[in-house]
This record gives sequence, C-alpha cells and structure tokens, in this order.
Amino acid sequence: MNKEKQGLTVSKQKDFSEWYTQIVQKAELADYAPIQGFMIIRPNAYSIWEKIQENFNKVLDKRNIPNSYFPLLIPESFFKKEAEHAKGFAPELAWIEKTTEEEKLAIRPTSETIMYDSYSKWIRSWRDLPFRLNQWCNVLRWEVSTTKPFIRTREFLWQEGHCVYETEKQCEKETLEILSEYEKICNDLLAIPTISGKKTDKEKFAGAKTTFTVESLMPDGKALQMGTSHNLGQDFAKAFNISYLSKDEKTLTPWQNSWGFSTRLIGALIMTHSDDKGLVLPPKVAKKKVVIIPILFEKTKKAVLKEAKKINSILQDSFLDDREEYTPGWKFNEYELQGIPIRIEIGPKDLAKKQTIVVRRDNNEKKSIKISNLKKEIPKILDDIQESLYKKAKKFLDSSIVEVKDMNSLIKTINQKKLAKTYFCGSEECEDWIKDKTKGATSRCSPLDQKPKKNRCVYCNKEANNYTYFSKSY
Repeated sequence: MNKEKQGLTVSKQKDFSEWYTQIVQKAELADYAPIQGFMIIRPNAYSIWEKIQENFNKVLDKRNIPNSYFPLLIPESFFKKEAEHAKGFAPELAWIEKTTEEEKLAIRPTSETIMYDSYSKWIRSWRDLPFRLNQWCNVLRWEVSTTKPFIRTREFLWQEGHCVYETEKQCEKETLEILSEYEKICNDLLAIPTISGKKTDKEKFAGAKTTFTVESLMPDGKALQMGTSHNLGQDFAKAFNISYLSKDEKTLTPWQNSWGFSTRLIGALIMTHSDDKGLVLPPKVAKKKVVIIPILFEKTKKAVLKEAKKINSILQDSFLDDREEYTPGWKFNEYELQGIPIRIEIGPKDLAKKQTIVVRRDNNEKKSIKISNLKKEIPKILDDIQESLYKKAKKFLDSSIVEVKDMNSLIKTINQKKLAKTYFCGSEECEDWIKDKTKGATSRCSPLDQKPKKNRCVYCNKEANNYTYFSKSY
C-alpha cells in the first residue's frame, strides 16, 4: 500500500464533506468511476453490503419472501400505465438510444412496472395471495444534482420488495412490519439510531398511497433517508390489470406494497461513526473484527510469531499481519483508517508476561489481557463496542432535536443544523413555503407513535394535530 495514501488531512468537524470523501477513498471503500456520477464499490465496502444482505435475507426467509430477478430494461409504455409514477420518475430516466425493439427502453430506476407486468400473468386466484418477491439489484437514476459516493450516485445497489394482498389491512400490516425490520437493521446491525414515521403527500413515493420512512440525522446536521416502505394502494394493480378470483368467485383488485433500502446505508455508517483517524466499523458489520500485530525483533521473532499464530487460531473473524516490510506503527495507522474494531499487539515483553495489549478502535482504549483470557474477553469487548457506538450516536440524535412553535424558531433551528420538531398541517403549499423560508429544509416524517393533539401549524396557523420533523437533507 502506498504510504502517501495513509492518513486523513482534514478533520470531521472543520470540513465534513472533504473528510467524508477522504475516508471513502483512503479506507478503500469506493473510487470514482470514469463516468460522472458513478462509483466503484471496493471490497472493503462490498463486504459491509454483504453483511447487510446476509442480515436481511434472514428476515426475508422468516417471512417466506423469496429472492428473484427481473430485467434491467423497461419499455416506455410500462411507465405510462401509472400516471403519477411516470411523472415522478420521468426526469431521472436513462433511455437506451439504440434498440431493435419497437418502443423506447429505459434502464430501471425502480422495478414496479416491469415486475407488475409479470404479476398480472401469475396471479389468478385468492390462493395465490399474498404474493411476495424481493430482488437485490442495481438501479439507475440520472441525478443532475451533486453526487456523493454511497449517499447519492446515479447507479446504486439495493433491495426492493414487491407484495400483493387480498385486503388493505394485510397490506398495511406488512408495510409497517417491514419498516420495523429496517429500523432493526439500522439500530442493531449498523448502530445507527433512527426516527420512523409517515411521509407527507409531497414527499411520498411517486404513485404510492402512503409512504413510511426510516430517517437518521448525520453529524453535519442533514437528515438521511435510510429506507422506505410504501402502501401502493390499488392504482398499480388497476394499471397493470392485476386481479384475482375471490373465494366467492368474484373478480377483485388486490392491494400492493413495495419497500427498499440501498447502499446509502454504507454512507450513513461512515458518516455516523467515523473519526479523524478514519473509518469506525460496528463489529457486527465488520468482516474482519480483530487484527493481530506482532512486535518483531530478531532474537524473539520466532517465539512471538508462534504465539501470534496461536492467538489467531483461537479467535473468530481475526487475522494476523506478520508483514515485516512495514513497522507496527504504520500498521496501527492502516487498520485505524480501515476501521478494524480491535487491535491486538504482542511483543517480547508481552510474551514474557503471557499477555497482550488490546486496543479498541471506537475510543482508542488500551487494555492488558492475559492470552488465556482472550477467547472469552474479545467477544465481550466487541459487544461493548457495538453498544457504545449506538449510545454515542443516540445521544447526538436526541440532543439535536429541537421543539419549535413558530417560523423564526424553525429557521433558527435549521440554521443551527438541528432537527426541528413542530406541528404542521401537512399541506403542500405550506411545505413549499417552509422550504423556501428555511432555504432548503424539507419534512422528514411524522412519527406513528404520537398521540394526536390539537395544535396550530407552524406556518399557516391552521389546525394541526400531529408534529413533523423538518431539516435539510441529502
């Protein structure tokens, strides 16, 4: 590895954007592709994505939702079948210029249309319902705004689930259950605290009846949408002629939902936990959780290496770096940059005491642990790192929420890069005005667990029974 690539040259607090860019590149998570707005996902980041996939595939298995795969290209006529959906995605579509087909083909921005064409052929009876599929794939949205690796790129990886139900009650139930599963992935796997709720009509998915979202707040004060789950109602089913024969032999229109999260979760993880030394990985998503670094001197090299290999053999998800062309200090910096949760150091003095020095990546705490106790103690430390990262991030989120009752306070809160919690009537007109007055703040969600309370909209002063979170966002 080139030594010039080591180390960050800016701090997280002083230049967040450049700090993020440097971590992505220097921790070898991604690189810029030769095509503007695209990225190359490198192994260090793809292994995180694999952990996320592994975790969510278990959720799918429990729910009996199989994985599948549908074509990358979508006929133009499919988009036109559902008017609101077509209007919402029209600016982001990338069209194939040369084709032998009779009509234009677009690269999928999402797969509702291509999947539902098949659903109309496969679903015939109430016995076929619920009908549920998921696919892991790439999508392309021709973003014209500034792109940022993992957070906003023209091509990204994601999962998208698409289900069909007999009743709206069944549809709504699983729509919200999937949202809960997304919360668990963010909280338990990625150690990122979240706020979940319902999107406003202005911010909902194009073509959906209702959109639910999981949101988090990044350290620079911008909200990030972590995953969404949509009750699509019956419009897509009607547009694509999806119907079923009920038990009493009536032809009925089913209800549908769709839900997804993307590689944006990797960007959220980087922003939330990392520091001025580099990436910080929650142990549950780290493929390599422990690095063992022997401190080598000529006279004691053989004995130290022998013990280091023995330690490596008894630990899980560990690896030994016995390269002699790099100093221990250089290796320390390298693995701090890459976010390895635990570093174990062992040298001749440690060997004589039958101990090691264990260093935590999250807080740089050093601790002497007997070699005989490593197998028992390392899993405990990994669990504590996972919990500590979540608690630290939760403390930041909680301290960033400010309740506001008027527009002056709302504008001030947004300027302070906080998350404003305020009563809001829900109208698109008010939302447009709030965005204009705050120079870019949008509604993030209205929490589902709140108890309706009579109040007044922060902008128009009309009756508003629910509060909503506002902030600037990615």
